[in-house]
Amino acid sequence: MAHRVELGAWMRAVAGNRVSFRELALVATLNLSASAHAGLTLDEAFRIAESANPALQSARSTRAAAEGVVSEASGLLFNNPVVAGDFVRRQVSGSAPIVDQAILGQTWGEWGAGLSQTFEVAGQHGYRRDAAKAGFDAALRNIDAVLRALRADVERAFVVVLALQARIDIEREALRVAEDTAEAVRKRVRAGEDSKLEGNLASIEAERAHNQLRLLGEQLTSARTVLASLLQLPPSDLPEAIGELAPGPAPYTFETLLEAAATRPQLRTLESRERAARSQLALEQAAVYPDVTLGVGMGREGFNDARERLTLFSVSVPLPLFRRNQAGIGRASTELAQTQIERQAALRDARAQVVALWRNLKSLRARVERLIESVQPKLEENLRLSSTAFRAGELGLVELLLVNRQVLDGRRDLLDATTELRLTRVAIEEAAGWTDPRGQP
Repeated sequence: MAHRVELGAWMRAVAGNRVSFRELALVATLNLSASAHAGLTLDEAFRIAESANPALQSARSTRAAAEGVVSEASGLLFNNPVVAGDFVRRQVSGSAPIVDQAILGQTWGEWGAGLSQTFEVAGQHGYRRDAAKAGFDAALRNIDAVLRALRADVERAFVVVLALQARIDIEREALRVAEDTAEAVRKRVRAGEDSKLEGNLASIEAERAHNQLRLLGEQLTSARTVLASLLQLPPSDLPEAIGELAPGPAPYTFETLLEAAATRPQLRTLESRERAARSQLALEQAAVYPDVTLGVGMGREGFNDARERLTLFSVSVPLPLFRRNQAGIGRASTELAQTQIERQAALRDARAQVVALWRNLKSLRARVERLIESVQPKLEENLRLSSTAFRAGELGLVELLLVNRQVLDGRRDLLDATTELRLTRVAIEEAAGWTDPRGQP
């Protein structure tokens, strides 16, 4: 939610006194949301990124290949049948030993046709089908993982833009206060009420405020460029962020995050890859057993008056003497071992990240609450007291600038802590693969 300091009563109390009003306006509004002008909300940014981001589109394009592998592996037989045929034109010459002089010089044709099929005898078909289905599951889960990573990147970039916009609002107000203070002090210097040193101090504060505002403008342009790149927007279209910076209450506990971390999309992808690698290893091991090729054929031979009808049956089995698929088995074993190691490391890292980020999250919540409940009220009180004392001539410019600096630093601290809290929420939900009750990552 946005945190605001109500100044209505103060504004009425100091009406007509421009300098005091600008000093009080330094803490006029601590608004941790972006200015309400035309721009993008976080949900709109998600929608644009999901439809245009090239990394997500590339991941989605792998689905067609995985579906093709599954379709091919689900066929009745892996090897296609082979159809063969031949035709021979025969003629007996005069120099050949002829038994029957009646066929001397005659020409006739002989033909044959056959069909053969190779069968896998060691369960290769089932292993291949299991590997294809596991690969398809891995492709789907990888798409989910890429989508979640993209949403996390978009939200991080969105939060940075949102925070810089809020920071610029703070610095603009600080600049107005510094300029008004510098103008008032210059008048006092000319009237002989303040020294030239105090006039220089006020002018320097105003110039520093100008420089800080320009610096933040450059940083905001860079942050909007990063967000536009994730959304694939034109280079000239730098988005402005609209939304609340401070995160709402977390809908999860530490225990539910640990449970979610064990089933995060990256781990599920690795589990599917491990199943595919295990099936691939079984397939390579089964390939050691030779396939059996069965064939059947028929043909006609002999000269025209003595034709013979032939029916052929054949069986062929390669002997596994020199090649026993050691290379394929070795590759599959290596792939399985590497996938298992990667999955175990990813699970361990996910748990460690959740534990560390949860500690940071608790610490940041305590910091933000302390700044809101303890620090900000005292800073507001100091600003009120110092403004009154300065108008009464009981407080010098240096002391007033110190109080103003503390107020500005306090607002910056609250903004920075709130921004870090929001980014930590994004990081811990990404690390745990958290899914909200509506089913959205």
